[in-house]
This record gives sequence, structure tokens and C-alpha cells, in this order.
Amino acid sequence: MSQLTESLGDFGDGLLTTVELAGASFLGAVVVALVVVTCRIVPVRPLRLFGTAYVELFQSIPLLLWLALVFFALPEIGVEFSGFASVVLASSLYQGSYYAEAIRTGVNSVSKGQAEAARALGMSTRQLLTTIVLPQAFRTTVQPLTNVTITLVLETALAATVGLLDLTEAANRINFRTAEPILVYTGAGLCYAAMAVVISTIGGRLERKMVIHR
Repeated sequence: MSQLTESLGDFGDGLLTTVELAGASFLGAVVVALVVVTCRIVPVRPLRLFGTAYVELFQSIPLLLWLALVFFALPEIGVEFSGFASVVLASSLYQGSYYAEAIRTGVNSVSKGQAEAARALGMSTRQLLTTIVLPQAFRTTVQPLTNVTITLVLETALAATVGLLDLTEAANRINFRTAEPILVYTGAGLCYAAMAVVISTIGGRLERKMVIHR
């Protein structure tokens, strides 16, 4: 038990790294999603094809393989990232496709009449998206986006595969020293569960706050 107590610092460091990975990956994924969903809905065929191909490609290949490609394969052609940056990049590109699909579903829920009215008033595509379409789309996609975010957080555990000291890797190292797998991995699992509950709670409050009363 004394060894476990002494390992709390490592456990905290791993948890902090997981939170940092999740935060950075979330921001990156949102940026990717907005670019992809814009490509998918603009009336420019090449961009729409690119957006569709991006989603199909990234959703058809596991995140673990994307991480392996970024961390192990790219250095072979002279492109090298740190472990942290590799996880963030792979996760952002991968999860961005899921965020994009969730947002696109919300975009499709906005009546075409509003878009036609905006164009009749002389609004540009950028103005149409930022002032009319996307704000309404977000109102209807809070729950799907929340679910994708929880998945993003849980999948940061793959950072352990590239030797990054996240929560999962910290648990592995502590268990190696203490040989207390039940306590160690239960504690790590509870931390992941707590993060999921926090995200779910925030998403629920946002959904209730942004709901459109008819």
C-alpha cells in the first residue's frame, strides 16, 4: 500500500497528460470537422467529393493504425512528430471525421428555405454558414457531439502504444512496480469514467440550454 501511495504522483501526471491530450485533440478535431463539413455542403463538386472521401477514408481505418502511421511511418520519409503531437494529430484527423458527420446531420436539419432566403438577401456562403446554418445545426447535435467527445477522451488511452505517459501508461508502470492490478486499473477506470460523466453532464446542460422550444 505504501508503494501505491508513493505512486500517486505518477498517476496524477498521467491523468494530467490525458486531459491535455483530450483537450488538444478536441480543438484539432473541431477545426478539421468544420473544414470537412463546409466542403461537404458547399455547391462545389470537387470540394464535396473531397469531404465525402475524407470521411469515408478516416472512418474506415482504425485510429490505432493512423497513430502508427504518424508515429512510426512518417519518420521514414523525414516527417517526425513527438509522441504527444502524434497522438493529437492522429486523433484530430480521425475524430474530426466523426464530428463532421454529426455536424452535417444538424446542417441537414436546417430548412432549405432559410438558405434560399439568405441567398436572396445577398449573403455569401460564409455568412450563410456562420450566421444561419451552423448556429442552428449545433443546437440539434449537442448529444451526438458529446458522445464523440467521450469516445475521443477514452481513445487517448492509445497514447500508451507510443510510450507516452498518459493515464493508461501510468497505470501500467505503477502496476509493474506494485503488482496490485485490481486497485491500479480500477482507479484508472474510475478516472476515465469520471471524465466521461463530466463531459456528459456538460453536454446535457448545453442541450437543455440550447433547445428550441416550439
